[in-house]
Amino acid sequence: MKVYVTGGVGFIGSALVHTLLSEGHEVAFIDDLSTGTVGNLDPRATFRILGILDDGMSAHMAAFSPEVVVHLAAQSSVSASIKDPGRSMRVNAEGTAHIAQAAVKAGARRVISASSAAVYGTPMGLPLAESALCAPESPYGKSKLEGERRLSAELDGTGVDYASLRFANVYGPRQVAGSDGGVVAVFLAQLLAGLPPVIHGEGGQTRDFIFVGDVVAAILAALACDSPLATQGAAYNISTGIGRSILELIGVMRQAVGYFGDVEHAPVRAGDIEHSVLDPSKAAAVLGWKASVDLETGIGITWPWYERESGAGTV
Repeated sequence: MKVYVTGGVGFIGSALVHTLLSEGHEVAFIDDLSTGTVGNLDPRATFRILGILDDGMSAHMAAFSPEVVVHLAAQSSVSASIKDPGRSMRVNAEGTAHIAQAAVKAGARRVISASSAAVYGTPMGLPLAESALCAPESPYGKSKLEGERRLSAELDGTGVDYASLRFANVYGPRQVAGSDGGVVAVFLAQLLAGLPPVIHGEGGQTRDFIFVGDVVAAILAALACDSPLATQGAAYNISTGIGRSILELIGVMRQAVGYFGDVEHAPVRAGDIEHSVLDPSKAAAVLGWKASVDLETGIGITWPWYERESGAGTV
């Protein structure tokens, strides 16, 4: 299969590219290197430094002539979206529309686009199914929901199938603290620096933590699915369906890292949702996918990577 990936040097994108290549697929990917790590580049794939809004992107995709497109490039920080909501909307909404238009011109048969749990806003009940009200509260969440809308608007009636995968709180190797706001990466970076983890709020807030390997498996399942995805409702939650509190996360990290010192507390950040757990049953039914890595196992895999990479000076 010929697969075109945007954001292929980023956290999830580089893990996906590596897996696709290891499974024998032909891959081309782009990244503007604004947040991705150059060390994530896989030389086995065709790579070009391009942004998703760049004029040359469409021609580059057409020249590769992909069967499928995976759109992962994004402005993924909630705090950055609050500082510059216009940029988030341009990248996450207009950028998604640009990718969809290019996919049609390139003759792709399917587009898989990354969305987020942030599209839901404060939940009325948990876990959240795809049919739940979407009322995002941060500019980031609003931009991702508009990206979903633009994807549908561009691809409906074109014959190109599509899906928006709403990722829960993704963590794992290659996630860098500060690039996309992942709390696991932030805590591990603090521990590496010999600093106590800083919890925003009391720590009772819950998240649906999903390991990056499970996310990659979900994308692969969406690419390979024989059934049309858009006609069954284009949104798919990619999650564990299990809520774990920030204090529980700290407890898991204590065991994996061997840290038994203090934690610090800071004010709750603007745009943060108190509780977020997504229902993954639709992805199980349609894609045949289910998360398989629990938090304890995932942190046990992730921490050694941070230790190794910190020694190499890349974290």
